[in-house]
Amino acid sequence: MKISYKWLKEYVDFNLSPEEIAVALTSIGLEVGSLEEVETIRGGLKGLYVGKVLTCEEHPNSDHLHVTTVDLGKGEPQQIVCGAPNVAAGQKVIVADLGCVLYDGDNEFTIKRSKLRGVESLGMICAEDEIGVGTAHDGIIVLPEDAPVGQPASEYYQLDSDWVIEIDITANRADALSHYGVARDLYAWLVQNGYETSLHRPSCDAFKVDNHDLPIDVTIENTDACRRYACLSMTDCEVKESPQWLKDKLNIIGLRPINNIVDITNYIMMAYGQPMHCFDADMVKGNHIIVKDKNEGKKFVTLDGDEHTLGEHDLAICNEEDPMCIAGVFGGKGSGTYETTKNIVLESAYFHPTWIRKSARRHGLSTDASFRFERGIDPNGVIYALKQAAILCEELAGGKVSMDIRDVYPTRMEGFPVRLNYEYCDRLIGKKLGNDTIKRIVESLEMKVEKEDAEGLNLLVPPYRVDVQRPCDVVEDILRIYGYNNVEIPTELKSSLTIAEEADKNYHRENIIGEQLVGAGFSEIMNNSLTKSSYYQETGFNAYPWEETVKVMNPLSADLGVMRQTLLFGGLESIVRNVNRKAQNLRFFEVGNVYKYNKEKWTEENPIKAYAQDYHMALWVTGKRIQGSWAHPDEESSFYELKAYVENILRRIGIAQGLLVSEKSDNNVFDKAIALKTRAGKVLVEMGILSHKLLKSFDIDQKVYYAELDWAGLMKAIRKNKLQFQEISKYPAVSRDLALLVDNNVEFAQIEEIARQADKKLLKRVELFDVYQGKNLPEGKKSYAVNFILQDETKTLNDKAIDAIMQKLIKNLTNKLGAELR
Repeated sequence: MKISYKWLKEYVDFNLSPEEIAVALTSIGLEVGSLEEVETIRGGLKGLYVGKVLTCEEHPNSDHLHVTTVDLGKGEPQQIVCGAPNVAAGQKVIVADLGCVLYDGDNEFTIKRSKLRGVESLGMICAEDEIGVGTAHDGIIVLPEDAPVGQPASEYYQLDSDWVIEIDITANRADALSHYGVARDLYAWLVQNGYETSLHRPSCDAFKVDNHDLPIDVTIENTDACRRYACLSMTDCEVKESPQWLKDKLNIIGLRPINNIVDITNYIMMAYGQPMHCFDADMVKGNHIIVKDKNEGKKFVTLDGDEHTLGEHDLAICNEEDPMCIAGVFGGKGSGTYETTKNIVLESAYFHPTWIRKSARRHGLSTDASFRFERGIDPNGVIYALKQAAILCEELAGGKVSMDIRDVYPTRMEGFPVRLNYEYCDRLIGKKLGNDTIKRIVESLEMKVEKEDAEGLNLLVPPYRVDVQRPCDVVEDILRIYGYNNVEIPTELKSSLTIAEEADKNYHRENIIGEQLVGAGFSEIMNNSLTKSSYYQETGFNAYPWEETVKVMNPLSADLGVMRQTLLFGGLESIVRNVNRKAQNLRFFEVGNVYKYNKEKWTEENPIKAYAQDYHMALWVTGKRIQGSWAHPDEESSFYELKAYVENILRRIGIAQGLLVSEKSDNNVFDKAIALKTRAGKVLVEMGILSHKLLKSFDIDQKVYYAELDWAGLMKAIRKNKLQFQEISKYPAVSRDLALLVDNNVEFAQIEEIARQADKKLLKRVELFDVYQGKNLPEGKKSYAVNFILQDETKTLNDKAIDAIMQKLIKNLTNKLGAELR
């Protein structure tokens, strides 16, 4: 939001510099993003002076140039070659001196010493359009005789620069989206800080009804979407260029002047925060304005020429036949004001923010008007803005008010009643401000004190303060005007003992694992929970069906259309971005929420039950594991590297061996993958090689290894774990190897599970160290070489015990898998 410093001074009195105003506004929550000095005329007429033409002779080598000598009040006159037909001796003129910079649109040029057809020229006598004070170019500017020679042109034209204050308005401060809105807040700050000031805005006394020649009727069919609608008609208007003062006001805050009528409505919006629209009265068929929804299927062309199809929930301003405007968003083509327009209808209304916001998003339209309507404007400012616009239209366009104001206001919107106790205010702020200070601040913020007693105040907050409806909101307002920096930091800290809850413990574990991964060369990434619909829609990924996706009702774009079901796609986007910038050896991890929708759980009584939120951790590994090392040849990353990282995580958080069962994963985002499940069948970890099809869709040409851990599920699995310490065993471990001949469809995970069932106490580790398929083996068979580690922590194992365990293990493998010893 751009605010003009000089425009602001029209509503509130102060003598502070622009820099001081910027500091004050930031301190009260209207953070100033930038402060820039802006000239009404580009360049500020620097280097231009009033001069007197002493002599004027024809150029010896030209039939249209003249050689002049000009006094600039600097001593010696300067010789200047001029091509204007009206230049003559004795004239007072505007001269661009050497070094002056002049502008032509986006181009600029500097006046330098030059020769024109052999005659030296030391400056330039200027026309109006050459310096930006007018549009004439039929000759040089000729000033009155009393113009003082040597006076800077900026002083002669009384050119005064302005300052543009750019304020970063937060979404809750719709009341500050105008010059008067900012002035209200600044006034409260000035009062609190002891400055002499007053808050004022133009009177409406000049408003009058000239005749009743053009009555317009108004009907509101949807009074929930349109809470108030007011209009009036004006006849005999002359649509033309706006006066310079109005164009300057709009230009300086970045609005392009169009014509006097449109400029007036824009001026009113930027001055008082009330968006307005002006209709050509000839477009209001039947002299009847109808505000209604249920216009589905109707084609509508906006002022910018784009065609839109109205939906059931689009609020439209209609005549008796057609829509003329998408309420609060955009006007229709042909319904605006043009040079041929003579009679107009001015609209000033209050629309429900939700209706405007949804329509603006649905049609992809965002305007200054919708920006204000969808945040909430002042319903009590509707008539004031309408009268001010009418006064200006009469003054600048010669129009006549041709009807009484038609104001349809079915249900009056009152302010927000709030009870504020002094003790509550002091306790929340942490300082006793004093009852008088509290009362002075709330009154300066236009909150009406309806009742006062020893304990506090009964306040009526004005309806334009949509963000102040509770006592804590009022306290926040008091504190920002009082000044956060004026609340002293206490010299003592009061605290109470707290017990770490399960969430605290889980967060601590998450930090430990994060540090572990960073130590292993990983970088943490953070992606948006909102993601592309296309990742889930018609992709054929069985683990992430489109039906289970949580859709955003009014997405800002297709790229932010759904909530993510998995962390996978965000990480792939990060990989693409890095690979495209020649960073190809990557290890990423992310921890965040994922979301799912289950329509079977939806009920009308509890619709939220259908939505689930889980907390996951994901790892991505791609590129080379080792590259450019003198001590080791280059080595590609592999699934086993990823598997080691996952196992280290599980070991670190206390997942005991055998607690999770390993199975082949059927998740088709992977080419090959394994899933680690609980005994009850819940998948807690999936890891594998991402499918070539998926990687190709992201334009990734290297293998990516991915693991996703159900972090919340893992935390639940170890909730009852107790941290225990034990000595390193004094007794040696025993290693035994078996070469097992098994069917091709047998997986190592099955062997490991059967082995652990044979002995859960003494069998410490089961590892696969070789796989062989091919020559000298029966068809359909393969050989696994498996290492078994046995250890008794209370005594040394003897051969008898070892043989008993191994025989039992071999028997189980033979019976359940048909394994044979090689």
